[in-house]
Amino acid sequence: MKATLLIELRTEELPPKSLAKLGLAFREQMQKALADAGFIEAANSGRWFATPRRLALQFDDCLENQPDRVIEKKGPAVSSGVGADGTPTKALGGFMRSAGVEFAQLERISDGKAEYFVARLKKTGGRIDEYLSDMVEAALKKLPVAKLMRWGAGEAQFVRPVHGLILMHDGRTIPGQMLGLVSDNTTRGHRFMSTGMLTIARAEAYEAVLEKQGHVIACFDKRRAMIVEQLDHAAGSLTWLRDEALLDEVTALVEFPAVYEARFDPEFLAVPAECLILTMKANQKYFPLMDGADDKSKLTHRFLVVSNMKVADPANIITGNARVVRPRLADAKFFFETDKKTPLSARIGKLSRVVYHNKLGTQGERVDRLVKLAATLAQRIGADVMQAERAALLAKADLVTDMVGEFPELQGIMGRYYALADGEPAAVADAIQSHYQPRFNGDALPQGPVACAVALADKLDALIGFFGIGQVPTGDKDPFGLRRAALGVLRILMETPLPLALPELIDDAAAGFAPELFSGEWRSAHASPPAAKEAPSTSLSQAGEGSKERAAVPPGDSALHNFFKERLRHMLRDAGHDHRAVDAVLALDPARIDQVPARLAAVKAFAALPEAEALAAANKRIVNILRKSGAEAGTGVDAALLHEAAEKALFARLTAVAPGIEAQLAAGDYTAALKALAGLRAAVDAFFDGVMVMAEEAPIRANRLALLSRLAGLMNRVADISKLSA
Repeated sequence: MKATLLIELRTEELPPKSLAKLGLAFREQMQKALADAGFIEAANSGRWFATPRRLALQFDDCLENQPDRVIEKKGPAVSSGVGADGTPTKALGGFMRSAGVEFAQLERISDGKAEYFVARLKKTGGRIDEYLSDMVEAALKKLPVAKLMRWGAGEAQFVRPVHGLILMHDGRTIPGQMLGLVSDNTTRGHRFMSTGMLTIARAEAYEAVLEKQGHVIACFDKRRAMIVEQLDHAAGSLTWLRDEALLDEVTALVEFPAVYEARFDPEFLAVPAECLILTMKANQKYFPLMDGADDKSKLTHRFLVVSNMKVADPANIITGNARVVRPRLADAKFFFETDKKTPLSARIGKLSRVVYHNKLGTQGERVDRLVKLAATLAQRIGADVMQAERAALLAKADLVTDMVGEFPELQGIMGRYYALADGEPAAVADAIQSHYQPRFNGDALPQGPVACAVALADKLDALIGFFGIGQVPTGDKDPFGLRRAALGVLRILMETPLPLALPELIDDAAAGFAPELFSGEWRSAHASPPAAKEAPSTSLSQAGEGSKERAAVPPGDSALHNFFKERLRHMLRDAGHDHRAVDAVLALDPARIDQVPARLAAVKAFAALPEAEALAAANKRIVNILRKSGAEAGTGVDAALLHEAAEKALFARLTAVAPGIEAQLAAGDYTAALKALAGLRAAVDAFFDGVMVMAEEAPIRANRLALLSRLAGLMNRVADISKLSA
């Protein structure tokens, strides 16, 4: 018989920030267990319920008795299961005893590598009563719970004490015991709006009984949708400040949501809106109301409360919440007014007593580095050097204010307010706030050259420092936010855009650290070559355009180099660019990140040409030939050594188009340059059809290799087009 299966664990208040995760994980574990045992179809995902005081699951079309099954047990390999006389070995004998079969009942199967004995056992389907308790208990142990609790005198453990257990199939209670409880068919409704125990007569009626009799909206998603609908209605002509994480948390705090509007004293609006908003959201779980729905919207003195009770007269709830929030806002106002009495510049000395990292010194030492680095970067991008130095000097001063001490999330934001109050230039104040940007994926970038210089300095200093002491992100661990910092650097360079070579920026940042700070491995990877020369093209491993001599970072030798490259690769692929185009562009290690979008666009346009596939394949062939030939290629093409008509034609075409392509590359017109290369297809095809590259005569062979080397050099100036070959 197929019917609805119901499982409910009634608990004390569950952690609100992880309630949805617990409900989903519980459903996932039980769905797999029931499907594997044959009680439900694999596609039956069931429904999950989660409120502050319960986790529950419902699976329709669940069998009471699982079907008969054939269980396959894999035994020893045939080679080790049978002796020379053809009788079973001890290993095979033990397997047969454990499986309860005779030798004649065994089958042989091959996995492509070896042949094995297999026992196929027919197992009669069991009743769900025999399995359910163990399944639920096993599923609960696999939930993502950071810390377990014990309660009472027993040994039961769960994230919170458990006080009720329902196991039902259709209208029947399935007997079971776990966590010190015996299953039944009763539960409790809302703590205040329901009275007594509720009886669940049939498993499919669970949600309706809780809502109608118990005033509990059991479905997390339904409850969340109700809250959003009520917030929209209560806001009226205003706009409530939407925060998805706060919505999830509030949904996890209530069982029967009701939204009410409350107000605070308008005098608190003199405090920066960010402070008031953070206070209301973080401490009180309120939704502030804004006048307007765009970036210019203003905070009002009204806010929305999501209550756990729907009452006819909510006056007490409204006044109670208004009374509770007042001291919080008063604290924020006190911090703000007190902080303004001391200029940011007077706080800088305190940073020398704040440890940044035990191997990287204090915040004061870091600020010294940021000032120098910001000045260097400001010169490179034509920003006001004095303003960049001033912004970098004050950037971390708000860390020692009372407001940021209470609300670390406001660092930078409060620095801007205090800088403006101190009479600092707007560009300096804006740079103090935005030097942390982008803080997350999709966040706005710092605006203006001063802000960009300080933001780049902050992120590069962190990357150089932590990579230098070996604190490199591994797996999903990134305690210092270095992935975010690297993506921030790449986005600022690419999207602003800024004509800066990333290797030079890395060198500039590394120059601020004492050499003895870093490990020998770091120093070896970043050592300057004995005679670095200006490079002919722009790459992460070569000098930037217009540079003279610099400390080049050899590609592959620097973990930071590879880190930037992989972050850029992921960023471009996430943006929807074709992975082959991305790989083709990044194969050249472009140092000018601002040029990457144009290179990608050029590769995309080139790939659409009918000549693209043939030229990409030819380029791949050329690269392989040159790699195998080693240093055999000549340093230049000697026209006198060109004997075959096809090689003469290729040399002539190459000589004719090269100046135009070089001019297009110099102008940054990468699309035109690659399209011009398409005109070489016929000459390249004819060359490979009619010319033996690896001729017996060494001078001719070297000359032909030199011709191919020149061709490859021209073809791969924008991207390694061999990566486009299928």
